[in-house]
Amino acid sequence: MILVVEDEPDMAAGLQDAISLEGYKVVATGLGKEAINITKSGRVNCMILDLMLPDCDGFKVCQEVRAFDPNIPIIMLTARGQEVDKLRGFKVGADDYITKPFSVAELLVRIEAVMRRSRAAGEKTPDTFKIGESIVNLKLQTITTKGKVQPIGYYEAEIMRLLYEKANQPISREEILDRIWGIEANPTNRTVDNFIVKLRKKVEKDPASPRRILTVYGQGYKLVL
Repeated sequence: MILVVEDEPDMAAGLQDAISLEGYKVVATGLGKEAINITKSGRVNCMILDLMLPDCDGFKVCQEVRAFDPNIPIIMLTARGQEVDKLRGFKVGADDYITKPFSVAELLVRIEAVMRRSRAAGEKTPDTFKIGESIVNLKLQTITTKGKVQPIGYYEAEIMRLLYEKANQPISREEILDRIWGIEANPTNRTVDNFIVKLRKKVEKDPASPRRILTVYGQGYKLVL
């Protein structure tokens, strides 16, 4: 079931109709608190979440949903386009972000992409694994080192998952981009590099001289357990 959280009636109805035509069951609500309660039913497979809601903003909804379900795909849908809002959205657990105005076709492709990644993520890597002195928990989206718990966002978790799947093997930036963001998105190699920098700060004793997440020059990155 796809949950559309949008308080503009025309927009909500349009999205509900378009997504339903693709064969999905769709439920819509204009209230953040109701969206949280619907999600707790366990029947939601993907959430399309507007940021501007009358009772609470989408950031709050996303944060509360992540507290009890770290895996449900969440696409934030908003008229805001500032980078700070996007970064905040990803920080509280959003999987993707699309800015109004947008094409329904693009939204449908993004829904399929996040759901595909969600299905693939549940099939392979264990939820918890160890890297050096750090314990990575993909379900809770945390990295714990010597008792210090650090949260990680969706893309950080998915990069760790992919590196772990191919531990001790080089993996190119292009493969990381394709596997995690998908061909329909527009990130760059620099996007991957920035996330690697963030992850090194959480798993390396000395991020400037990494021993776990290594750069393989001319290829990409390699995880050493």
